[in-house]
Amino acid sequence: MWLNGYLPKWLRYGVLALVITLGLGLSWASGSPAMAITPQHYSDLKFPPAPEIKLPPYSRFELNNGLKVYLVEDHELPLVSGIATIYTGDRLEPAEKTGLASIVGDTLRSGGTVNYPAEALNQFLEQRAAAIESGIDTTAGSASFSSLSEDLNEVFSRFAELLRQPAFPPERIEFTKNQWRGVIARRNDSPDAIAGREFQKLIYGATSPYARTIEYSTLDQISRPDVLNFYQQYYHPNNILLGIVGDFDSAQMRALIEAQFGDWQAGSPPVGRSLLQDLPEVQQVQQSGIFIVDQPQLSQSTLQIGHLGGELNSPDYAALSVMNGVLNGLGGRLVNEVRSRQGLAYSVYAYWSPQFDYPGLFLAAGQTRSEATIPFIKATLAELEKIRSAPITESELALAKDSILNAFIFSFATPAQTLSRVMRYDYYGYPQDFIFQYQKQLKATTAADVQRAAQTYLKPEQLVTLVVGNAAAIQPPLGSLSPGSKVTPIDVTIPSPQG
Repeated sequence: MWLNGYLPKWLRYGVLALVITLGLGLSWASGSPAMAITPQHYSDLKFPPAPEIKLPPYSRFELNNGLKVYLVEDHELPLVSGIATIYTGDRLEPAEKTGLASIVGDTLRSGGTVNYPAEALNQFLEQRAAAIESGIDTTAGSASFSSLSEDLNEVFSRFAELLRQPAFPPERIEFTKNQWRGVIARRNDSPDAIAGREFQKLIYGATSPYARTIEYSTLDQISRPDVLNFYQQYYHPNNILLGIVGDFDSAQMRALIEAQFGDWQAGSPPVGRSLLQDLPEVQQVQQSGIFIVDQPQLSQSTLQIGHLGGELNSPDYAALSVMNGVLNGLGGRLVNEVRSRQGLAYSVYAYWSPQFDYPGLFLAAGQTRSEATIPFIKATLAELEKIRSAPITESELALAKDSILNAFIFSFATPAQTLSRVMRYDYYGYPQDFIFQYQKQLKATTAADVQRAAQTYLKPEQLVTLVVGNAAAIQPPLGSLSPGSKVTPIDVTIPSPQG
């Protein structure tokens, strides 16, 4: 084909896609005017029912060393991608070394491997339009790859070596630490970032693994031996889920996985979910109260109001999802009332936001003019009370349910999305049919269910209110919200680096 003689292979598939797209466009453009469709009013449009959601075929097996593997064949494009999910997370790092897990996750990839230094690995991947990435967040570690199917063996070999033999060069660790020092220096630049960070501290506690922050002092205590120890503690085959989707033969893919990972020695227990047994129980620290981060330079207030939430396996999660839908978005109560009718907000929203294996938050939040801060808070609280005190309307119920149910389609739009969901449920110990249980519960949810859930889970007496704004410009002042209100200032001064 002419493309082979003039373009590098990493451009061929993009050019082919463009040619096909242009060809389709020309064929449509050349249609007869007599075939033009008369536009219809949106109310006259008829749509077929949404297709039934089904999981595509996938295979699952486990190597002798405990590595769990999921495979999904997808031959639509000559591409293969995969992700390894590691049972770890920054909640497992020592508090005095906060930032350690993030540094391990970053330098696992950026530092290269024992046999392939970072520069050589980068060049190898660029020449093949391939990618390998890694990271660690609060509840999990990850390493991923993507490549053309013709380069799979070579790219997968580098990916396996990255998991098994990362180099962690000292200079790269120090570079990453310096990047974090820059983040610390700029962390008060955004009112949204301040509000999110400080609100989590109010709810979970400043020393909680779900709220603590990286400081200069914690970075100074992190050494290369700490990085190696953290890696060696969690990166074992029996502590990893590996999922691969794309253009491959499953039998050949299994043989490749066996060849690259089969001789990797299993680690010592504890592994998997048992790693969490020593984490402290999550409890709400501030049970109520009004707090302010005074930023005199600001002309608007950024607010967060809420309390501790729950987990995804709550029996009322479906009803709470419908409550979210009624409160939020265009046409939702908060936008209609607080923003559109009263003109009190640039943005406003409220979400029951659960986590998989620890309590999330219920959060109402938004931005408003400094002088509108008190009216914004009162108007938002009034809407929260309304959804507790009276049933939602049938039209609100129908719209919220339809929106959520229709969104299911996009959660299964690609095999990769499906595989990700299957692995996520396995990782957090949820049943594989959890999403379908949730779908069934949503369909059965009534207005009475939503009101009962709102009354049960929204707790006005536990609401914590945080404002980031210009205290002098907030008139009437925050203390006028209720008789005897105490407003507690929060100091967000960044500690100076040692030396």
